[in-house]
This record gives sequence, C-alpha cells and structure tokens, in this order.
Amino acid sequence: MEGSLSALMTAVWLGILTSISPCPLASNIAALSYLSKNVQRRSAVFTSGVSYTLGRVVAYVGVSAVLVVGLLSIFSLSHFLQTWTNRIIGPVLILLGLVLLEWIRFPLPSIGSSERLERLAKGGSAGAAALGFVFALSFCPISAALFFGSLIPLSIDQGSRILIPALFGIGTAAPVVVFAVMIAFGARSVGKTYERITLFAKWAKRITAIVFLLAGLYYILTYWLEISVWGV
Repeated sequence: MEGSLSALMTAVWLGILTSISPCPLASNIAALSYLSKNVQRRSAVFTSGVSYTLGRVVAYVGVSAVLVVGLLSIFSLSHFLQTWTNRIIGPVLILLGLVLLEWIRFPLPSIGSSERLERLAKGGSAGAAALGFVFALSFCPISAALFFGSLIPLSIDQGSRILIPALFGIGTAAPVVVFAVMIAFGARSVGKTYERITLFAKWAKRITAIVFLLAGLYYILTYWLEISVWGV
C-alpha cells in the first residue's frame, strides 16, 4: 500500500483545506450552479457531482505523477532530495504557514472563461468531469502552495504517485458532493452550510498555519542549526 496512514490522512486534510479556502470554494460552488441545473433529477445531480470529483482526481494525479516520476527518475536530484529534504521542508513549511495566514500573497492566472465552463457543464457526466479537471488546474495561491509545497513533497517522500494525489483530489471536491446532495434533497440549508464552512475554513487555515510554522521551526532548529529541541 502506498503511503502510511498518517500520510494518507494528511493528503485528505490538505485537499479539504484547499477546498474550503475562499477561491477554490467559490469555484466549487460556481461549478455546482452549472451541475445542479437539473435539480428535479436527483440522481443526475449526484452523478454530476461524482463525475466532477473524478475530473479533479484525474487532474491532480496526472500532474503529481509527472512531477514525482520525473523528480525521482533523476538520480542526482533524487540523491539531493534524500540528503536535503529535511532541510528544505523547514523553510517550505514556514512559507506555507505565511501564505495560509495571507501574510504573503502572489497572483496566479485562472483557466477558462465562464462561457467555456458553462459549455462544459452542459455535456452531462463527461462535461462535469471536464469541468472538474479544468477547475483543478485553475490554481489559486493557497491551492498552489498546498499542492506544490506540501502534497508533492509528501508524495515523493511516500513514493506515492497515485493514491496520495487521488485522496487530495477527493478532498478538494468534497464540498461539491455535499452541496450536490443538499441541492438534490432540499436547497434551503445550503446558505447556512456555506456560512458555517466559511467560518470553519477561517479557523482551519489559522490552526494549520500555526502547525506549519511550528513544524517548520522544528525542522530548521534540528537540521539547520543542529539544536536538539527535545533535549536529547
């Protein structure tokens, strides 16, 4: 089995954290507005949500597989990563923590216009999958930081080209599946749920950022300054 249990759980959490961040969450709900037009057919809404999820999974697995295989296939780079990974992780975690706290911002281009996305959504399950694929590649600053800064190193460390990225993709699409089911069985509670998720996202980002900062500080003290944190 690829990856330890803690690594698999981390991948899911990173995906969920990505999905409830403002930019990805907004795109997920925008996708739902396209996918749930046939609200009378509950099965169609649910199927579209699942297809959308699969589209995101394929995108993340594809990008991750190319990067992980490419990096590990280069012997010199592989040796470098094995030697320097613990030293690299510290600054990366601190950078991610600052990004999650929104103390560091950087712009990224978006992919696709609303007209193109709407045309994709009209293509049934295949269109929903394509929509998920496109939105997955439309990296926002936080999603890019979590994917390239945390998930890819995690996949390399665990030697997981498929399972860990797939779990990340499922995590990023989780709100879409939840909202799809809610819309299909009664849309009145969607607004309240969105407000609760937004509030949860605010605190989840802060807590995760603090964990990243503390872990990054630990790695820097241990592997750069060679200070024993635990006094051993």
